[in-house]
Amino acid sequence: MNRMKDIVFLWSVCWLLQIVLYSPARGQTRYTVTRISGPVKLDGLSIEPAWQTVKPLPVIMQEPNYGKNPSEKTEVRIAYDDDYLYVAARCYDHDPSKIQAPSKKRDEMSLNNDWFGIIIDTFNDKENALAFFTTPAGLRLDMTVFNDAQGDFPLNSSWNTFWDVASQQNEEGWHTEMRIPLSSLRFQDDNGTVVMGFITWRWIARKQEVVLFPQISQQWGFWGKFKPSQAREIVFNGVHSRNPLYITPYLLGGISRTARLNEAETAYDHRDKPAREIGLDVKYGLTSNLTMDVTVNTDFAQVEADNQQINLTRFSLFFPEKRLFFQERSSNFEFNFGGSDRLFYSRRIGIQDGKRVPIYGGARMVGRVGHWDVGFLSMQTAPLDSLRSENFSVLRLRRQIVNENTYVGGILTSRLARGGNYNSAYGLDGVIRIFSDDYLTLHWAQTFENNRSNHLFSLQPARISMDWERRTLKGLGYLFYYSRAGKLYNPGIGFERRENFSRYEGHLLFGWLPGEKSSLLRHQIYLNGFLTRNNRSGLTESAESGPSWQFVTKTGYTGEIEIKLYYEDIPDTFSLSDQAEVPTGRYTFTALNIDLGIPSSGLFNINGSFNFGSFYDGRKLSFEIAPAWSISSSIRLSGFYQFNSITFPGRAQSFTAHISRLRARLMLNTKFAVGAFVQYNSAIDAVVANIRFRYNPREGNDLYLVYDGGFNTNRFRDMPVLPVASNRTVLLKYSYTFNL
Repeated sequence: MNRMKDIVFLWSVCWLLQIVLYSPARGQTRYTVTRISGPVKLDGLSIEPAWQTVKPLPVIMQEPNYGKNPSEKTEVRIAYDDDYLYVAARCYDHDPSKIQAPSKKRDEMSLNNDWFGIIIDTFNDKENALAFFTTPAGLRLDMTVFNDAQGDFPLNSSWNTFWDVASQQNEEGWHTEMRIPLSSLRFQDDNGTVVMGFITWRWIARKQEVVLFPQISQQWGFWGKFKPSQAREIVFNGVHSRNPLYITPYLLGGISRTARLNEAETAYDHRDKPAREIGLDVKYGLTSNLTMDVTVNTDFAQVEADNQQINLTRFSLFFPEKRLFFQERSSNFEFNFGGSDRLFYSRRIGIQDGKRVPIYGGARMVGRVGHWDVGFLSMQTAPLDSLRSENFSVLRLRRQIVNENTYVGGILTSRLARGGNYNSAYGLDGVIRIFSDDYLTLHWAQTFENNRSNHLFSLQPARISMDWERRTLKGLGYLFYYSRAGKLYNPGIGFERRENFSRYEGHLLFGWLPGEKSSLLRHQIYLNGFLTRNNRSGLTESAESGPSWQFVTKTGYTGEIEIKLYYEDIPDTFSLSDQAEVPTGRYTFTALNIDLGIPSSGLFNINGSFNFGSFYDGRKLSFEIAPAWSISSSIRLSGFYQFNSITFPGRAQSFTAHISRLRARLMLNTKFAVGAFVQYNSAIDAVVANIRFRYNPREGNDLYLVYDGGFNTNRFRDMPVLPVASNRTVLLKYSYTFNL
């Protein structure tokens, strides 16, 4: 017994030492960035005398053959002065004719471009970062990285800031220079000394090659090269950020036509509504690391339409946030329970049942105060139809403790309607790095509403979750997850798919990085599963389990094969369409899922998936295909087609649904772009069209011409006969930013 106590004590001491002392950057020396004093002409070439004193960074190949010398010479230099961060890259190429630059569009992300970019962790918090990328065509792509690049898509490409870039191609390859105002980077200085995390990499599309600094293992897969926790620490001396003031007024004009059923319900009348708006956005740097945004008469007319989806479940669909106002350091506001469930979901503000709700205005503050990450938001919406004016407010605080990968935090949310109805919530959370790649994550949240007793710390209006995860794709990985939501839990500014449930989830994986001689870059096998129980009855509502195999080849082919066993207990009949429904009952069914993709680095690429198996008491066949073709550097076409066929022979019911999307993009240069996005959804017998013209001569100066339209493809499904167009809108929006 004493020996066992000694072992437990020794393990506990080691565990605590790992928490206190472990750092992924431990053992790496900090890189001091060179301050330059001479002029730099932003032309991409980096041939000015000021650059000659800056040594190139020691880059290395990460993919396809880890640790090897790059196949093409790459020189990356980083420097700064009183106002700007400068990054220059000389991307040499033995065959410049094969350099790929098929796009000029702002924020284009396709891998068939050659790329150069940086990831910079401005607060050196090892979790969040800013990303700046460009191509031989000189397009600008800026993004935020969150959650240490963990998850399905841990980037936010809707975020934009002020910076410039220039690229040139010649007989040596291609060259680029970035100039990023220090005022665009939120950071903390200690008497003029600033420490940030830094990653830079080049993507050679035709070779599927990543050239990287610093050296980062392949064990985290594709997102490993974005991970702030693996960044090299860099030091700036004598840096004092200015507090910029940006004032952006906008003018908007246009007209919308909507078809509405007349009072006699005999026909549809067309109602025209002119749009004449003026609004204002203000961004002010309260400190070098804290930014305030104020918006008045907010409008998001230029935001692209959501992707149409077919809902084959009994739960609500989730759509991502695309509106720019909510983007900067949006990870400061995150309080997620896994999947789409979250305590704060910004699309609750200004959107109701898919309709836009006018926003009077609001304020948003993000950044860092001392060791605390801060996020504050308050917005007031206008009344619309039967919906009253409401105030939405959020306060989020989070800080590192013990070590740079352990966090604790809290959140407060409030939704207050004129007339007294309210919904509020608080939450507490923590992320603890146990050792190496093992993390423990904890969440607790409780909601309060009018006309309820609202007892503090009661489990009925609360949700709790915890998970232990090993974050790796090499060797053994795992996830063990538990969550419980009480019957009165109702996040008024959140998103929740189920009510009054407990969820148990886990996965085991084992992954391989086969090495230089293999044609596979990486592959791994999984065993996944979850079980959800109803808290009231104690019965299982849903369960899934099954194995899968995922792979990526060195030439860029990807795939996954998965077998799933499903169990569903349906308490109430739900409809898939007017022709098919799923009755109350308990169902067990299986399916085979296959996903395949050809290399996305090609000028033409295609991805597809196939699903076949039983479905409740019937059968299901689904497949989707997504091709993309960069015809030239000015024209790009992409498409999507999804087919779903569901039959219930025992009940003589069936349901067939199609979704198709076509995007066409014309890019005259990096400033002019025209995009057309047309979607067809057979489930609602509708075509949705969105056409946008954008002129963006510089960041903060935008002219948009936008057309939105919704059209009925089956006008005779109801009486009276539906109109051809249910709604059409044409808007012109111009905004100009004054930098004071």
